[in-house]
Amino acid sequence: MAKEWILNMATNRWGLNKKDSVGPVSLWIRECDPKTIRDWESFYYKKLAGMLKQKGINLSPQEYIQDLGRKLYTKITEVIQAEIEEVTEEDCLQYIYNLVINRTFDGYQTEIKTIYGKLQRDLGVKIEPAPDEWDRVYNVDFYIQVGSKYIGLQIKPTTYEQTPEIYRWKEWLSKTHDNFEKDKAGKVFIVFSIKREGKKVIYNPEVVDEIKKEIERLRKE
Repeated sequence: MAKEWILNMATNRWGLNKKDSVGPVSLWIRECDPKTIRDWESFYYKKLAGMLKQKGINLSPQEYIQDLGRKLYTKITEVIQAEIEEVTEEDCLQYIYNLVINRTFDGYQTEIKTIYGKLQRDLGVKIEPAPDEWDRVYNVDFYIQVGSKYIGLQIKPTTYEQTPEIYRWKEWLSKTHDNFEKDKAGKVFIVFSIKREGKKVIYNPEVVDEIKKEIERLRKE
């Protein structure tokens, strides 16, 4: 398993599995529609021979494939081996620290910024970062100004495991958010974000319409 991982990592790193190296294999195998592996091997070598001829590479398909294998071996035994020998214990300590502290924090902030941008587009209004004091006193990350009144927003990145606990967040924050509404006239809305199919999305999309209604309410007052 470890050997397979190293081979795969090095092959990807140096692009030895790219179209430019081995041809468009996904396209070719569909074109071949092989019934046996021998059918595919024969078809592939014919296609590869044509590609090598176009590139002016004076090797047979079999020799070319072996040459790629030798390149892979050289990269692993010379380049990767040399890089491994340069890794120190301090490098490993720092890497793990950065992984769990710096990178996790950066990812969390990126998620907030992604949802912030989506909210601005969906609402069609400017959303401003809240002053530090509002963050401390009201638990508000951003605000929308409507005349002399304000709507508070709090963006909470969450996971699917945490979604059953969302009501607890609302309950815990309700007091500070009620104080915001008394002082600033507008309500505070919690926007929960979640990662779905590799994208950051709003978990409670109904909140967008609720914010729009609050904007209209404050405009009419």
